[in-house]
Amino acid sequence: MHRAYQPIQPSHNKLLQKRWDNTYYDEHRTRLRSAKSVVDTKAPQTYVHMHLKLKKLQLEEERMSTIERDNRLLLEKMSQIIRTRGRVDNRNHYQYRSLNHEKRQRELLRVTKENQKILGRITVREPEYSHARLEKDWRDQEKLMDNIARYPKNWWKQVENQRKRKQKSRGQSGASTARSMDSSRQETPRTISEMSSRKQTPSDDHREKSTTPNSEKTMTPRNSGRLSTSRSLKEVEEEDEEDIREEDSKDDTASEVDIKPLDNTTTSTKSSPREDVV
Repeated sequence: MHRAYQPIQPSHNKLLQKRWDNTYYDEHRTRLRSAKSVVDTKAPQTYVHMHLKLKKLQLEEERMSTIERDNRLLLEKMSQIIRTRGRVDNRNHYQYRSLNHEKRQRELLRVTKENQKILGRITVREPEYSHARLEKDWRDQEKLMDNIARYPKNWWKQVENQRKRKQKSRGQSGASTARSMDSSRQETPRTISEMSSRKQTPSDDHREKSTTPNSEKTMTPRNSGRLSTSRSLKEVEEEDEEDIREEDSKDDTASEVDIKPLDNTTTSTKSSPREDVV
């Protein structure tokens, strides 16, 4: 009984009432689907003459035809001028004449004379300011400024020149030191090799020990050569430093250092130090 159709209003036949209600509901849905809106929201109607402007196209074609016709005529004229000399005569053999030419000439002459008179008065006029007096005053002012100035005039140039002289002297002294060291390095192995190549006999050693005093220490030729070499290099460096100091104080160029070679006697075991002459 609960599965049967239950109409809203009482009826004597429920089956017929169900069919009638379904029919009414379908008609209602159909009316809703076919209902029209009060406000028109559709796109506006398009007109062909607003998109396809035939008059504008016609005017454009006429303008292009006019341009083509003018270009064609111009090309024909240019080709005719190129083929022939043309009919244009631009030679003007007549002289330009003016009605007030004489008046303008007289005015120009008057202005020229006035300008010459003004120039004469300007050149004859004596100057009110004396340039010699002004120059003398400026020199006096410069002297006063130099007197009260803290630094002398153009002091930066003097400093720059001193710096350049120092650099030049140091470069020359460094080059002389390098040459002296190279010469000593070349001479030292030769003297050591000569001294080491000479072998002394035991009798000679005994004789030398007996002849030398006890206060003096005996040295082998190799050691003596090394000591003399190191001593000479040290002396050279000291002398170079003294030269640089003298050059900085006097602003003179340094003289090169001449070094005599080692004078090692082969007869005596004690080597004499090398004499360096500046």
